[in-house]
Amino acid sequence: MKIKQEHYETLSKAIKKVIENFPIATVEQYAANGLSPMRFRWDCLHKAGQMGYLPDGFLCKVLYAYANDDHIDTALRRITNTN
Repeated sequence: MKIKQEHYETLSKAIKKVIENFPIATVEQYAANGLSPMRFRWDCLHKAGQMGYLPDGFLCKVLYAYANDDHIDTALRRITNTN
């Protein structure tokens, strides 16, 4: 995984907070609606940014400075335990 450990921890805390605070949105519910686990992961990331669970500019200025979508998705997959 290319994401730096400190950034992974920030991302992990934010995603887990989204899942904890919005339990209605589960990967199972996404699947039941024909949506992929990847969509679930990236929606969680988007919600984390919307809710202010991530520092301003974290995705664009910090992660995308050295990582790409595949690297970020690998981290999200690990955090959410989805494939």
